[in-house]
Amino acid sequence: MNPEYMKRAIELSKKGIGYTNPNPLVGAVIVKDNKIIGEGYHEFYGGPHAEINAFKNAAEDVKGATLYVTLEPCSHYGKTPPCANAIVKKGISKVVIGMKDPNPLVAGKGISILRDNGIEVITGVLEEEVKKLNEIFIKYITTKMPFCILKTAMTLDGKIATKNGDSKWITNEKSRKYVHELRHRVAAVAVGIGTVLTDDPRLTSRLEDIEGVDPIRVIVDTKSKIPLDAKVLNLDSKAKTIIATTEKADKNKLKAIKAKGAEVIVTPLKDDKVDLVYLMKLLGEKGIDSVLLEGGSTLNYSALDQGIVDKVITFISPKIVGGSNAKTPVGGEGRKYIKDSFNLKNVKVKRFQEDIMIEAYL
Repeated sequence: MNPEYMKRAIELSKKGIGYTNPNPLVGAVIVKDNKIIGEGYHEFYGGPHAEINAFKNAAEDVKGATLYVTLEPCSHYGKTPPCANAIVKKGISKVVIGMKDPNPLVAGKGISILRDNGIEVITGVLEEEVKKLNEIFIKYITTKMPFCILKTAMTLDGKIATKNGDSKWITNEKSRKYVHELRHRVAAVAVGIGTVLTDDPRLTSRLEDIEGVDPIRVIVDTKSKIPLDAKVLNLDSKAKTIIATTEKADKNKLKAIKAKGAEVIVTPLKDDKVDLVYLMKLLGEKGIDSVLLEGGSTLNYSALDQGIVDKVITFISPKIVGGSNAKTPVGGEGRKYIKDSFNLKNVKVKRFQEDIMIEAYL
């Protein structure tokens, strides 16, 4: 067993980023006589799994070879037949697995099929790396709730805009490019109506090297204030726009929004605003496995307060703008006492030239 082959499988799996949701990212490598004879990865949702692609790409007979795969081979019929059965049929002698599949439909059954057919199985190789890569899938498949990332960008003195609302641009080009990679990775991006009224964003994914996948756009708009000429309602994009609103919305306005091709979700009121937990459950039922929250400050606080946030990504730019009325990344009512603050863990720091990015988990 050589972990270098699992590293290669992990790198292959990353090629599926943005294309496999709500399925996991999976890579597979076939090794025979200490050399790689086949590689594959899960390329797109509904397409062949990594193991099957590796078999197709094999340069020679795979009988007696070792298969390295980042995720336990599936044992059930989904969009494709079970991979565990195909592995048995191909005569693979050993399977090295990164992590067991958290999907209750699999959950060890794939491994059992392999072992019952005399195949040696080793599990837990580079497991933490594979889990990190598939954190979205793990949350979604076990809870049916989207993995929620809260993304903010601020100056060194904690401002997201100047006192007159100017916010272009706080971070540098490299940081902004990474945000577009995040949009490509997730199934949906959500903003509050304040962000739409102030910035009129497109919320699309614009990448240089590949054609990015636009996320579904979710606008949290309690009173249906969104202008009918807003960019998110008038885009040429394969991804739809969803307006999440409440009983406070104007019924005629909602009809006009639907006429624009957008979907409308009416949630119960929570603290006089959209019930975000209810919204996340509905999005999960629609197959949306992940949501990137991009502000504004009121939505950010509500998301934290209602407990839907899994991960926080904050960009800090070495600029100072000042202003007691300039907005901060998290507004709302706020916590009264430090002891009640939202504590983050597993903190990592990354640099994008002079910008600093902090990634942490709730």
